[in-house]
Amino acid sequence: MSEAVSRRRAMRLLGALGGLGAALGAAGCVPAPPPGAQPRKASASGASPAAAPAAGSAARVDALLDRLTLEEKTVLLHGGPDPEPLGQAGYVPGIARLGIPALRLADGPAGVRVAKPATALPAPVLLASAFDPALARAYGRVIGREGRALGIDVLLSPMANLIRTPYAGRNFETFSEDPKLTADLVAEVVRGIQDEGLIATVKHFALNNQEKGRDTVDVIAAEQTLHETELRGFEAAVAAGAGAVMGAYNKVNGVYACENKPLLHELLRGRWGFDGWVMSDWDATHSTVASIGAGLDMEMPAGTHYGAPLREAVRGGSVHEDTVDLAVRRILTTMDRFGLLAGHPAARPARDAAAGARTARQIATAGAVLLRNERATLPLAGSAARSIAVIGPTGRTPFVGGGGSAHVVPNAAAAPLDEIRRRAGSGSTVGYALGEDLYGRPLPAKLLAPDAGLDDRAVAPGRTWGYEGTFRLAADDEWTLLVHYTGKRPAVRLDGEELFPVRQGVAEQFAGGLLGAAPDGRTVRRRTLALKAGDHRLAVFAEGGPKGQRLRLRHTTKATRAADVAEAVKAAKAARSVVLFAYEDATEGSDRTSLGLPGGQAALIEAVAAANPRTTVVLNTSSGTTMPWLPRTGAVLQMYYPGQEGAAATADVLFGDAEPGGRLTQTFPADERATPVGADPVRYPGVGGRQEYTEGVHVGHRWYDQQRVAPLFPFGHGLSYTTWAYEKLAVRRGGAHGKHGGLRVEFTVRNTGRRTGTEVAQVYVGPSPDLKLDQPVRALAGYRRLTLEPGEERRIVMDLDARTLSSWDPGRDAWVVGTGRREVFAGRSSRELPLRAKTVVATG
Repeated sequence: MSEAVSRRRAMRLLGALGGLGAALGAAGCVPAPPPGAQPRKASASGASPAAAPAAGSAARVDALLDRLTLEEKTVLLHGGPDPEPLGQAGYVPGIARLGIPALRLADGPAGVRVAKPATALPAPVLLASAFDPALARAYGRVIGREGRALGIDVLLSPMANLIRTPYAGRNFETFSEDPKLTADLVAEVVRGIQDEGLIATVKHFALNNQEKGRDTVDVIAAEQTLHETELRGFEAAVAAGAGAVMGAYNKVNGVYACENKPLLHELLRGRWGFDGWVMSDWDATHSTVASIGAGLDMEMPAGTHYGAPLREAVRGGSVHEDTVDLAVRRILTTMDRFGLLAGHPAARPARDAAAGARTARQIATAGAVLLRNERATLPLAGSAARSIAVIGPTGRTPFVGGGGSAHVVPNAAAAPLDEIRRRAGSGSTVGYALGEDLYGRPLPAKLLAPDAGLDDRAVAPGRTWGYEGTFRLAADDEWTLLVHYTGKRPAVRLDGEELFPVRQGVAEQFAGGLLGAAPDGRTVRRRTLALKAGDHRLAVFAEGGPKGQRLRLRHTTKATRAADVAEAVKAAKAARSVVLFAYEDATEGSDRTSLGLPGGQAALIEAVAAANPRTTVVLNTSSGTTMPWLPRTGAVLQMYYPGQEGAAATADVLFGDAEPGGRLTQTFPADERATPVGADPVRYPGVGGRQEYTEGVHVGHRWYDQQRVAPLFPFGHGLSYTTWAYEKLAVRRGGAHGKHGGLRVEFTVRNTGRRTGTEVAQVYVGPSPDLKLDQPVRALAGYRRLTLEPGEERRIVMDLDARTLSSWDPGRDAWVVGTGRREVFAGRSSRELPLRAKTVVATG
């Protein structure tokens, strides 16, 4: 069956189900669930101990349901104001008279997001780069323990959506473009979180693969595409025992995800057996009757649809109270699984900040990806380590993590410059040049008339302050004006125009990350303008608010930017080695507008590398980056958003104390026009509010292979400080899964270099000639992270199960093993596969 036919079939199925729901809604009722309907028990396939149903759970929940009033039931189905907020994302009031505790929900993709300090872990995309499920479980356990210690009950993490487009603003919050790798790691993060007794919420179900138009875009994807790509991470999370699932903002095949019965009822609960509860993303609920009828149990963050409107719907007969009971039952049953209804819940643990920091550093070094290393630029050693110029604003201001839901208040975060100086030692010279000014210089006093002390102005609580003046430019210039402030944003007008208007919406709410806050914590906004020579009127107005206000106005110009580059070039020429830190600030609420480095960083790298070819570029970026400056550099080290221990981890890798053990979990394109979505606006960002996943199963590296497009760096790529040989591939039916259509793959990996190294061996499989379905040219089938001494070799054995060798057949509504003669590949990346063999896959 072709992808187009499959897509039409999926649309017919969803249309029929949607029509049924609409008909029921028009008739004025949502039918009651089947009598005695109960959530299915947790799977035994690796679910965390905390996820196992407690003895007597059903009876305990039944007793509570019998005593709950309708109003109390609906209180449990939506968020509300927290009387003692912790700075978390959400709060669900409990029912004190029945001993049902409140729930506090916190964001947590890279650490627990509350007002207090927590361990700021590396971004999930950096964790994923380690290709290490055991490390993913350790990652989850740090977050799980800290969430419990900080008073949180439900964690809004992990994010299982695939990296489909490199433009997506939240790619750093998720794991990979590859379905298998994502599924493996999501499952282990869920287990780790729940090992510690915290309820994990896998999100965003489903197809929330971009921020642009995420609230309304209608994502059209065929059935085979859904099952083989985006859904695999969510299915794995359910199998791991995830306590909750968060519905996405967008529509899926014409129906909002949070009222999508084929997703929530038929697939999630019916096929996968999910027994937890489903909550909406914040303000992603669009109805009362349709949403609860489809299987959405909880509306967040408030009760717009599940408060009074739900009670009215029950009393009016359009929603049966048994449907409300089932939603409440799912929530209470999950709470009971985690000991929250025991009357005496387990004591919350103390934070172990030191252990969290150790894990953060371990992950940041394990996931570091060395993209390029020419002329033995790295590791820094000998004379190369005794004279170093550190360049770039993020060399001095640590880039810990992204903005939005992923922002964590770290315990502490050292600057890379300090860690490099510490590691280089007292006998070395480590200089610094800014390269690019992110936060601006004070406005020259002589420029303003009158002078107003705008570099640090305090406004007392309850007071207001204003300034009006002029400044004169002698020539046309490009200015960037920046305002740094605490409290309510000041009004800043230039020639009558408000420079920093407050815009309502997600992008405004989630602006943040590196650029959104100054090193001292003040919020920052910036605006770049082409100004003409002559007089300009400047007006500033600020309100003190209950806690007062502090503000400053800063600026940069063409002249200051040129001076910064010149200073960096001078420092590069004077040093033996250069470490240049480059950044790209991503955050929830907006997508990237370019895959290139922002600002003047490309020109800065070109100038510095021309002055010193032993330039290492350290990238603190969120996703795939284009690099027109690449040929001039000596080395490129991808560190993504490395968390609070990122500076130490970066120094470890730069000086060779740690091996760069990471490999890319997403393809880096050579050109913005040559990506899986770059040439077709229907694929991204959508046209007329509609987006189509017409690439089918060819997501990420599979698209590059299918289209024969050469990437800048392929999926799985990463260099080592040693060298490797792959030998003696053997493939046969057998092993743990052979009789069920699986394969056993064996090959030898040998360290042929002079130092201990870490490698990620990868296995891919080709298509089945027997399946008349769309199939990847090569699909990732397995991987193994290993560390070997010089000269050491290891025989790798991987058992590929039937599911790994299967495709989803919409005609059979099932996974079907791809039988026949298939090719197996082994090597270092999706494009470096020196070993290959053919074998016959059979089911008998």
